[in-house]
Amino acid sequence: MSLTTLVRRIAEGGQLPRTDRTLRLDHRLRTTLVTETRGAAALLLATVLALVWANVPGAGYETVWHTEFSVGFGDAMITEDLRHWVNDGLMVFFFLLAGMEIRQEFSFGDLRDRRAAVVPIVAAAGGMVLPAVIFATITAGSSAQSAWGMAMATDIAFALGVLALVGPSCPANVRVFLLTLAVVDDIGAILVIAVVYTEAVNLVALLTAAALLGVALVLRAVGVWRATPYFVVGVALWVATYESGLHPTIVGVVFGLLTPAFLPRTADLDRLDKLMRRLRREPGPEAARLVSIAAQGSVSSNDRLQYLLRPWTSFVIVPVFALANAGVALSSDLLSRAVTSPVTWGVFVGLVVGKTLGIWGATAVVVRLRLGRLPSGVRLPQVLSVGAVAGIGFTVALFIAELALPDEQVRDEAKVGILAAAVAATALGWLLFRVPWPRPARDEPSDLQPSADPDEHVRGPAGAPVELVQFGDYECPFCRAAAPAVAGLVARHPNDLRYVWRHFPIEEVHPYARRAAEAAEAAAMQNRFWPMHDRLITAEAVDDEALTDLAREAGLDVRRFESDRASAVASARVDADLRNARDSGVDGTPTFFVNGHRVDGTIDEVIAEVERTLAKPARSQ
Repeated sequence: MSLTTLVRRIAEGGQLPRTDRTLRLDHRLRTTLVTETRGAAALLLATVLALVWANVPGAGYETVWHTEFSVGFGDAMITEDLRHWVNDGLMVFFFLLAGMEIRQEFSFGDLRDRRAAVVPIVAAAGGMVLPAVIFATITAGSSAQSAWGMAMATDIAFALGVLALVGPSCPANVRVFLLTLAVVDDIGAILVIAVVYTEAVNLVALLTAAALLGVALVLRAVGVWRATPYFVVGVALWVATYESGLHPTIVGVVFGLLTPAFLPRTADLDRLDKLMRRLRREPGPEAARLVSIAAQGSVSSNDRLQYLLRPWTSFVIVPVFALANAGVALSSDLLSRAVTSPVTWGVFVGLVVGKTLGIWGATAVVVRLRLGRLPSGVRLPQVLSVGAVAGIGFTVALFIAELALPDEQVRDEAKVGILAAAVAATALGWLLFRVPWPRPARDEPSDLQPSADPDEHVRGPAGAPVELVQFGDYECPFCRAAAPAVAGLVARHPNDLRYVWRHFPIEEVHPYARRAAEAAEAAAMQNRFWPMHDRLITAEAVDDEALTDLAREAGLDVRRFESDRASAVASARVDADLRNARDSGVDGTPTFFVNGHRVDGTIDEVIAEVERTLAKPARSQ
């Protein structure tokens, strides 16, 4: 944003840019979306190559992938063909990435906020249950009925690749919605693989795997952050899990879930700035080492590993998996069997029809019943398109086919259905995104998303006829100037006005705003939010020393306060308010909503609107 725009916004009432923390989240999402989208091209190329290779007479497709390869030490030996080494070995890294994505979503993504998580969770559940039911119904009585997990999967790389082809017809938030939905879908697929498609369990090996997992937890608890010890434990855990009968890719999921995830903290970045200045003043190896350590410490190991792994999984591991598994000799005999095969039709209809209707139907029910909300810019017709694109099951569908269908002929019939479903789902999604659905009057949200609930910071009775919600920043001079007027308004209408505070710290221009918001949440953990809030909103300084003094004045247990304000809980509550602000179209402070509708203007105009709204029932009587 230019300086001219910044000055103009301040002159118009203090509207400032989005927070630096929100920009960090957006950058993370953009990076993920770009890599996954480009990876779809590599995956498509590998699939085409596998099909060509498998259908060239004498090319030796199956011969190559059935070549045995052994790894061992002394008398202990594991012997598998190359296809199994790809599926059971390389794909561990794919599931490691999936586990880390799940951990991120639960740490600071949409799945952290229960209000924002309801729709993608229910949509993903609908997109898993309906396809599985359709598949099981069509294949009832056949040997393939137990392979219903194939119809549940979504291939996020292919799906995002289709959205990239759609281009401007697909808003950015639709891609984010699909990404969140796919994470929930991954959780479901991982549970199905672990529970349904596990062979007989070797108890000794399973206990050994549990002990090794305990070692990994101890390493994490004592603060070991170097990769080498975890790699050694991980290899041993993979072997134990393999011998136990569980699918060894579960090891990747477990390690992904154990990988710490957090957004860069202001305090860590401040420390890095100081060390950089020291390096400029006194360049030397010790200063450089400290900068390197501080730089790594400011970025979570989850982010660092994803940065290293995502290109490998998107451009190497998943394409190699497709090369090993997507090759089907499309003979006339196979195609004639596939036309009448229940497994082919079960997986095709499950993915194309079941995914589309399951995701859209579940979302429609939740939204209509007001149990959850769609992200800003996402509408139900677009969810229908997302559901169609999610019908591209491919990678995980092929993976489950290899696990669930021991008969090679039936497995080939399933692969025909999976490939046909990928083509049909792509075409259907592209067409649905091209439909000119009616658009709302405004693209930018002007209503509060969502309305306040009892868990928030509220002054006034729950049944009050008027609700005033403020998004504020404790370092914002305009919020500080408005505070007396807001307090007076609440005092004049104790029984008729419900006042709600939501955080919107603007770190770009207010370096301590985020810490102040987290301090307020730490006070809330001691049931002292409002005493702390009243001091923060009028304080001349909210740096670390001032926050401790304010906590003491508010009657808080200072030692507990210091611990709580640095906790993930306080950070997550602030993040939830930031997501609410994004969905409500908030881009500066203070921003007010009266009974769910935004009121733009000065604080006097906001108060006038509240008074008019309060007077309306009296005039109507």
